[in-house]
Amino acid sequence: MINWLYLHWRAFAQACGRLAAQPLGTLLSALVVGIALSLPAGGYLVLDNVAGLARGVSGAPEISVFMAPEAGKPAVDEIDRRLKADNRLARYRFVARDEALAQLAESGLGDVLGGLEANPLPHAFVLVPASEDPALFDALAEDLRTWPEVAHVQLDSEWVKRLHALLGLGKSAVLVLAALLGVALVIVTFNTIRLQILTQRAEIGVSRLLGATDPFIRRPFYWFGGLQGLLGGLVALGAVWAVVLALRAPVAGLAQTYGAIFQLSGPGRVESLAILGFAVFLGWLGSAISVRRHLAGD
Repeated sequence: MINWLYLHWRAFAQACGRLAAQPLGTLLSALVVGIALSLPAGGYLVLDNVAGLARGVSGAPEISVFMAPEAGKPAVDEIDRRLKADNRLARYRFVARDEALAQLAESGLGDVLGGLEANPLPHAFVLVPASEDPALFDALAEDLRTWPEVAHVQLDSEWVKRLHALLGLGKSAVLVLAALLGVALVIVTFNTIRLQILTQRAEIGVSRLLGATDPFIRRPFYWFGGLQGLLGGLVALGAVWAVVLALRAPVAGLAQTYGAIFQLSGPGRVESLAILGFAVFLGWLGSAISVRRHLAGD
């Protein structure tokens, strides 16, 4: 185990030395990888922030449950008991018919409502589901319609369905873009490692004459590709955060015009690790393909 760790440490040191020996080439490769990775990373981040902004502007989607006009306190208490026991709800509130009438009067309809002999409005419950999944809204509405003394169930989920459809389309486009750019980055790393192998062919031949094994020869190239991908991933994170910081104030100002409090957020810890891991994997994959292709016959 100690020997294995030493060999990898030696290969890591050799790869770092090769990267440091050509600073301009290393910088350009990192910029190419970083800029390419920042496109899908930034696209995914934009979609995530757009979803948050849409929720902040439109508010949480709700389900309105209207009781039958003749429903009394026992029926209201029964519905309240069932809602308390339903773990599919984040919260709910009861709107009495008198409260609903007062709200209508405050909205400017006082003259119209003043001519009514009795309050025509029913009792109602306003529900906020625990998730914005359209399937959950439909399932809740179907169950609520079967409850006693429930006359009508109104869903506020159409915009949620549209938002989910648009976000799904956007995420699919980002995945396609990430796949295409990933292939391009593998090709870039492939060519970089190929040039490394060609310039060190004599050194590789001498190492084999001295008894070096194939894993010993290949290991520094694997580390070289992985480190090159890591540097590109760091550049991508830096580019994404630079854009986030530049746009944070304008986006917050735009949200305020809609009466929402919103702050553009950058990639979190999980997203950052995913970007770096993806970049390292692409670098390693390109180097692995190149090494197996150009060292197979040596």
